[in-house]
Amino acid sequence: MIWFELFSHILLVAALGWYLATNLQWYSYKIDRVILHHTKYHWHLIYFLIPLFAYYFTGIYFWIYFYFAYLPTLWLWHKKLDKKLVLTGRIKRFFGLLAALTLFQDLLLLARGSENFGVILPLAVAVLGSMAIEKVLIHGYRLQAKKKLESMPDLIVVGVTASYGKTSIKNFIAQIAGHEKRVYATPRSVNTLGGVMKDINESLPEDTQVYIVEMGARGPGDIAQITEFVEPHYAVVGVIGPQHIEYFKSLERIRDTKMEIISSKRLLHAWVHTSANVKPNEKVTLFGNEIESVDANLEGVKFTLNLPQKRVEVSIPVLGAFNAVNVTAALHLANALGIPYEKGATYAGSLKPVPHRLQRIDAGGKIILDDSFNGNIDGMISSFELASQHKGRKVLVTPGLVESDVELNEKVAKKADEIFDLIIVTGKINRPIFKKSVSKDKLYILENKENIEKVLAELTKEGDLILFANDAPNFI
Repeated sequence: MIWFELFSHILLVAALGWYLATNLQWYSYKIDRVILHHTKYHWHLIYFLIPLFAYYFTGIYFWIYFYFAYLPTLWLWHKKLDKKLVLTGRIKRFFGLLAALTLFQDLLLLARGSENFGVILPLAVAVLGSMAIEKVLIHGYRLQAKKKLESMPDLIVVGVTASYGKTSIKNFIAQIAGHEKRVYATPRSVNTLGGVMKDINESLPEDTQVYIVEMGARGPGDIAQITEFVEPHYAVVGVIGPQHIEYFKSLERIRDTKMEIISSKRLLHAWVHTSANVKPNEKVTLFGNEIESVDANLEGVKFTLNLPQKRVEVSIPVLGAFNAVNVTAALHLANALGIPYEKGATYAGSLKPVPHRLQRIDAGGKIILDDSFNGNIDGMISSFELASQHKGRKVLVTPGLVESDVELNEKVAKKADEIFDLIIVTGKINRPIFKKSVSKDKLYILENKENIEKVLAELTKEGDLILFANDAPNFI
């Protein structure tokens, strides 16, 4: 019996650790965010607190619940997640430490004649110990990455940040400047200090001439940390808006955090969008007002740059009027790198869309606009207006805005009701707002995202336009 309890106890700690690690990974390993910013607190209750209390207070009968209720329920929960736990080196180290601590504790208690195996202690020590180990490792990664950067004295570093659009700006700079320079940009949405250091150590080619670093933030000081480390020569601050307002509490704090990028000791020049409401100086140029005559349709965007010295016509094969701003930032930066605006505009004519950001896909006689990585108010409204140009039936699939407020989601829902014939709402977070603002005959509530293909097959037809606007993971 004792060996059964020993095995079962280790399995229980591992199961609770799995749930805890999954949540920590979602929230950048910040325990305060798991506790204070989670959108589904009932998950904490069902998959962590109830089994924890049941273990301490139900005695031998706990194992019946554990094997026949908790484990199957936890497995089904994990299986339905669209963002499952990724077994990174950090996660493997966490579980290795957790297993060692649990086994050591249990064998020590058995040697003393006790069978009261604890759960909270090994979990708490494993979390704290894992954080300590990662700090030591990150320090080593930092030294290694800094040494590599110092070994490349001719490398030009470009920093890019914004409330939204920074990944697009980064990619557009890389594509335009890449015609004449050896360019490397941080991949996908890697934009944290740890991610940047890892990218430098593992992937930055030593013959790179221009290194473009995307910088993200969830709080004051985040941009400053990355800026201090890579020390960009040039910087771009794109549109400033209420993205992640729940973390920053005000637009001013968002703006101030993004502007930390200009603190680089090596800064030669920065281009800052007018939405930041800052004053220009000898090293800071505001941009945005020079963009004129924007014409966006389902084939691309055309606009004019009214520059002090000339007017430049730009035509890009990417969708969304907002991309006029993103491409303009890229053209300013390319010009600073020695690529004149006219030539940069020519290169921009062959830009490839950033995946999942108003990416057009034609399939089965339907037009699919994949804007699933775009979760900001300006981009979402712009995608709605673009969809409105389609003469056939228009279908929207969205959870609304996440990490935003009620007022903006009401704006999204009302605009959607004006434009779309069918609105499929995924997730629960904004469901009441859509029910209140959207006509009942247009609204379809999708309870399970796994059924999206089946639902679309049943509810859409040839000639429809389907817009996927934002695709929040189901833990949000």
